Amino acid sequence: MERLDPRTTHGTPDPLTQGGQGAFAGGAPAGRFDPWSYRHESGVTDTDLVGYKVEATDGGIGKVDRASHEVNSSYLVVDTGPWIFGKKVMLPAGTVNHVDHDERKVYVDRDKDQIKAAPEYDETSTDPAYREKLGGYYDDTYASIPPGTAR
Repeated sequence: MERLDPRTTHGTPDPLTQGGQGAFAGGAPAGRFDPWSYRHESGVTDTDLVGYKVEATDGGIGKVDRASHEVNSSYLVVDTGPWIFGKKVMLPAGTVNHVDHDERKVYVDRDKDQIKAAPEYDETSTDPAYREKLGGYYDDTYASIPPGTAR
């Protein structure tokens, strides 16, 4: 499987192809971004990712504190350390571009500013509205990335 170098920009298809249904590799049916499922090509494969470093498109953001592999409900909780004042963030599984198990790194297709601006992580919240808000935020950031740039 070919891996993308997260430090470079890679062209991808226009999301409004194939009859307006989208065509993102590894996305949900009809190419729609699915925030709560790992992409098939990401290389996650039910591996315990706790302790892996997390790399945004523009550099490291922290380490995986907790990982979920639940069907249609997968996510990573990342301890950002001093990067954003020791806060934890939840990254839906769909943001994972690929995993390098040899280096113990998870590469996500968002930059630091997008992650920093995400709805604040609430460890105590099991509210479906929170998941919907977070999933919607990342869905919107995915749609706002111009065609031909890193995804």
